[in-house]
Amino acid sequence: MSCCLLEFCRVQELKTVKGFLYQEQKDDPPEEENNQTENELTWDTSDWESAWDNHDVKEDDTTTATVVEEESTEQSAPWLQDCVVSLSPCSDLLVVAREHRAVFLSAKWRTDDSGREEMTLAVSWTGTLNTEEGECVSSVICIPLASQKRSSTGRPDWTCIVVGFSSGCVRFYTENGVLLLAQLLNEDPVLRLKCRTYEIPRHPGVTEQHEELSILYPTALVTIDGFSLFQSLRACRNQVARAAAAGSEVIQPPPLAYKKWGLQDMDTIVDHSSVGIMTLCVFDQMKNASILGGFHASVKGSPPAMSQYITVGGGPYTGFYYAIEGSSQPLLSHVALAVASKLTSALFSAASGWLGWKNKNEEEPAQKQKPKVEPATPLAVRFGLPDSRRHGESICLSPCNTLAGVTDDFGRVTLLDLARGIAIRMWKGYRDAQLGWVQVSERRGERDSSPSTPLPRRHAQFLVIYAPRRGILEVWGTQQGPRVGAFTVGKHCRLLYAGYRLMGVNSVTSQGWQLHTQQVCLLDPTTGALRTVTVPFHLALSDKKSERAKDMHLLKRLTTILRSREVEPDILENEAKSVLLDIKHPAIKKQALESLLSNKNAPVSCLTNITRALHDSLKEQDPEAVDQALLQLCSSQLKLLQLYTDIQQLHSAAADTEACSEALESLVGIEEELSQVGPTLQRYAQLTVRPCVSFAQDSPNSPLPAHAFLSQLECTEDGEVRVIRRTDAEWNQLGSFLFWGCLCGESPLHRVCDTLQQTGISPHQLLSLVLSVWLHREKEVLKNPAGSVRKLHTLLIALSNMKGAVDESWDPQSISPWWQQVRCACVQSHSAAASLLAAMVAHRAAKASITILADSKLHSEWEAVSLELEQWAVCVRQLEDLLALQTLLWAPPPKGTAGGAPSQCSVKTLLEGGRGGIADSVSKWVFRQDLAPERLKEILQTKKEKGGEDGSKQQEEGGGEEEEEKERNQEDTDPNRTAELLAAVCQRFPDSLSADLLFAHCCWEYVVQWNKDPEEGRYMCLAVKHLKLVSSPHIQLGISSMMWSTFIVKRISAAAFLMEKVGKAPKDRLCRRDVGMGDKATTSFLASSIQLLQILMEADSAVEEVPPPELCVEEVWCGAEGPASIAELALEQKGVHYPLVQHHCLLASLLHAAMTFSLKVKPLSLFDSKGKNAFFRDLTTIQLMPSGDVDPGLVSLRQEFLLHLLTGWVQAIDDAPGSAPGASSTPLPTNGPRADWWPSMCLELGSLLQVNPDILRRHLVCELYNQGLDLRAEEVMLEVEDKDVLGSQLLVLTGQRLSYSLLHSQSQTQAAMELLARLPPTLCTWLKAMDPSELRCPLVPLAQISRLVSHLIEILPENHGQYSLALHLLEAVEVLIMED
Repeated sequence: MSCCLLEFCRVQELKTVKGFLYQEQKDDPPEEENNQTENELTWDTSDWESAWDNHDVKEDDTTTATVVEEESTEQSAPWLQDCVVSLSPCSDLLVVAREHRAVFLSAKWRTDDSGREEMTLAVSWTGTLNTEEGECVSSVICIPLASQKRSSTGRPDWTCIVVGFSSGCVRFYTENGVLLLAQLLNEDPVLRLKCRTYEIPRHPGVTEQHEELSILYPTALVTIDGFSLFQSLRACRNQVARAAAAGSEVIQPPPLAYKKWGLQDMDTIVDHSSVGIMTLCVFDQMKNASILGGFHASVKGSPPAMSQYITVGGGPYTGFYYAIEGSSQPLLSHVALAVASKLTSALFSAASGWLGWKNKNEEEPAQKQKPKVEPATPLAVRFGLPDSRRHGESICLSPCNTLAGVTDDFGRVTLLDLARGIAIRMWKGYRDAQLGWVQVSERRGERDSSPSTPLPRRHAQFLVIYAPRRGILEVWGTQQGPRVGAFTVGKHCRLLYAGYRLMGVNSVTSQGWQLHTQQVCLLDPTTGALRTVTVPFHLALSDKKSERAKDMHLLKRLTTILRSREVEPDILENEAKSVLLDIKHPAIKKQALESLLSNKNAPVSCLTNITRALHDSLKEQDPEAVDQALLQLCSSQLKLLQLYTDIQQLHSAAADTEACSEALESLVGIEEELSQVGPTLQRYAQLTVRPCVSFAQDSPNSPLPAHAFLSQLECTEDGEVRVIRRTDAEWNQLGSFLFWGCLCGESPLHRVCDTLQQTGISPHQLLSLVLSVWLHREKEVLKNPAGSVRKLHTLLIALSNMKGAVDESWDPQSISPWWQQVRCACVQSHSAAASLLAAMVAHRAAKASITILADSKLHSEWEAVSLELEQWAVCVRQLEDLLALQTLLWAPPPKGTAGGAPSQCSVKTLLEGGRGGIADSVSKWVFRQDLAPERLKEILQTKKEKGGEDGSKQQEEGGGEEEEEKERNQEDTDPNRTAELLAAVCQRFPDSLSADLLFAHCCWEYVVQWNKDPEEGRYMCLAVKHLKLVSSPHIQLGISSMMWSTFIVKRISAAAFLMEKVGKAPKDRLCRRDVGMGDKATTSFLASSIQLLQILMEADSAVEEVPPPELCVEEVWCGAEGPASIAELALEQKGVHYPLVQHHCLLASLLHAAMTFSLKVKPLSLFDSKGKNAFFRDLTTIQLMPSGDVDPGLVSLRQEFLLHLLTGWVQAIDDAPGSAPGASSTPLPTNGPRADWWPSMCLELGSLLQVNPDILRRHLVCELYNQGLDLRAEEVMLEVEDKDVLGSQLLVLTGQRLSYSLLHSQSQTQAAMELLARLPPTLCTWLKAMDPSELRCPLVPLAQISRLVSHLIEILPENHGQYSLALHLLEAVEVLIMED
């Protein structure tokens, strides 16, 4: 909470910078002859020495810690003092210039050795800036220009470097050294460049200042309007870019508006500050009028606005100038003429002398012509601070424009009040001082104020003085504040203070911007470090508030002590105790105590001693002066620390062995219940013990630290302790700390309960903690269930006997809130086994308490019947069902399946999941297990047969440790064990897991998973298979309809429109783009869609014959409320329009065939307008369907498609590897392009599309003979009706075969040639006209040709025109066979 000097950047390559700037000198630059002078000077140092004694000088660690090896020795000489240095306020550009050379250094980010990102300034441009011989750089300023983009957040767009020369010329450059424009405004050397940018007015009465650039000459001051300069620089930069792109060098800069004032009545001027526009108050206006105009002076109603300029130099030492803005009338009539004459001659004109880039041919004459220099408007000094021997050296304006620091040649620093024009403070002993300002805003919340009237934020200003002779940097509070910081730095540094921010910002564009600018920077040339001064706001407060600052410093010291881990506990206790007792303010003392109690490293004994010491010190003070809230905090924390210590000591003590008789009596019979669920518990424990990664600090066995214990408990006003419910992990950790030792039998249970009862903690909160740790640490509980159950029972009895646990007026016929809390915890927990054990124990405890209550009230031998016990019976049964279900869900999937995390459920989630929640969980398990639908059907069919044997088998398997070990090794991969688990769960849920319900949910789960990954066509196929196994047509109909409308219709319509667009089966890329899956997946999807529509049609036909099923649920699960199950939604679906479904099935078949055989077709064009309009409509609506005769053109298109389909199938079955011509004995597959059902499906499509099926059969026979598959062709030939046409087609095919063997075969024999000679001329000519190239399998055995000719003779009638030709063919073939 004190001043600090932080390094934020480092300048690289300083050696390079120095070498470039001092090229003409072989040796180092001449040192200023200051060493001897320093030793001989004897100035009065009493003031700063006395101040020095009161404040320790802080050594800056960063200076000594960082050593730059190359530069630290060579750059000790003050070479930087001879250079002109300017740093951008955004700290991203540094300019160092000397004489005519300059170096630009830009910001870059690099990673240091420790991996931390740090900013550096590296050389980005070097060069010479002078264009006229003999001129040197006299002043430099870097102005960042704001971005005009709407997305900007306050970073500069680019930075302009403004350079003033000894010739009087001012030039503007980019960061890359490109000259934008040059201006000769005066022929004297430029002394100083300064800039003022826009600042948001702090108060409503403050005048909004405009941006401007001011240029000081020995006798003149030029001010350039900021807006005009901003626009000109942007335009020049754009023109330079265009000129560079076009290859030309001529740019025409825009005009630049400026004002030029001739400063009069001062002997010498060396520096200036432009304060901005100001307005006099009415009293000052009248005072000036009476002094200047006398008694009869007239005063205008509105005071004029004036620009204020402050100059320093000699004769007078400081001068105040005021230039009246605008053309308004002067205040006094006799002064009006003089002021008006000066004002009318002020120049608001464009500059005439531009020195931009010129053409190379025009460069010589352009340099010879001197530009015209406008005369200055005289401006007389209003008043000054006369001091004949004192000469000012520099002036530094404060950020709020009300104060200014001035240095002089006497080694003094003077603070000026600019509004009153007086010096209000002076420091001496600062020769060659460099000044800067730091403005700090008050943080929100530092002032105590009511929320109804928030006070405005305050700002504090500090003057930073760097004394190079002494090598120190000091920070002083203004106006009369003390020195708040001092740092020992080098003697050759430069203090860089910009005093402005971004140019081009206004009240609109600055909204929401975060301007990242540094106020004061110290550049150390020996190390290259750039450091900034950080001052906290509270250092500006008055002496009355300094006590608070001291307290804040003590708090920071305590925080530092607590953060260090190497501190010994004794040292930590002594230091923290002294700090806490030294702090005065109660609020800060409370904050310190809270930070101490929340520390992780402090031991509990240390915390107790410190808190007790603070409590005792508060008790010793005057009761009226003590803060009661702090005293209450100390006493409550002491009580909690004592409780923490007592619990720790009890856990280390021996456990008590006595147990109350009530607990022993109510536990009778618990072993029998445990033996019944024992095998399931054992199986559940085996499945839940899986290897997993955990961290030591997250282990439940890790001790609870004191700070965590204190953070979860609080003391109420009446002295009772209350537990604060935070995260589940912290809650479980607290419960383990309090009760796990009792549940393990390692701690005295009754003593722990008595201790907690004495603190006043609510029994309900203690019960919640017990149940939380029991349910959370299920694995440890299952290691010894019998022992853990006894301890839990004893603990529950002890807690229920506490005062306030069970209401004394409780009626057994109503529900007890105490036991209802136990039931709620068990029902909501995902730990099925631990919940069941807790419910069994609580059931017996509740039954015992009800029996005792009934005996005391009724004195009857009858067993009391209670609503509470009924609730417990239902709860235990639900938890038994949940245990069986969760054991099944934990069963690991076989290797190679999709897998995934097993779903965890509780009784509450199952009840909230609705009637289908259980079936939904099992269907997800079926998907993870990748269980085949046939296997699932088999398990469901055999569950009733094996149901009675499961219990005895499991009990036999439960005995014997050797068998357990074998089971553990085999259980993960044993499918029979998984089937047994599923059958057992189905037995417990006969209604919720009925066959139809489970198949319906599995179908929906698979189609949902397919929709997530459509490339997995297997999921869609399995969904349809599950749907087929649903026995109820009502459920089948509803699920098919929902699947179609939810998942199928969008993709099938996309596939149809895509195929219609491209006119053929689309490629993989187009399918992925439009349908969302690849071409192979699309084919599989279409096949599954056909099956789905067929199931839908079959279900629609069978709905009328079967009544709808009744969906029941088990009695203990009848309270399920939530979303409707899939089966319930299916039964709510409307009936479908059968012809419309058949219409879509027809389209899907066409699409599937086209994709399978890569056919060219436009599927929608095969239908008329009615058919097209009916597609992709809701299946429950009645649409106009195609009826009657169809256009012959459409029929021919359909016939052509079906013929191509048959051709594709014939080619596919013959493309199989190893298939010989004519073979038909090899069986065909059931799916894919070679499936045996394609011809029959094609004939069905033909009948639906009104295509003559005989044409299709004849084409199939010809294609089979063409392919050489004669036996298959003979089978189909039997079904052909028009034998004559078929005979003519086969006659041509026979001729092609014979022509090939006689004329085109390479193995032509002499016998064949002789046969040709003996053939009739007509037959010979006919054979020569045949083209065997049309045959896909021309080389056929002669026996097959003979068999084909024989069939021809049979099917052709004797009166057929080509019957004789067939006889000649038969003779020719027989001759060939005989000769072979």
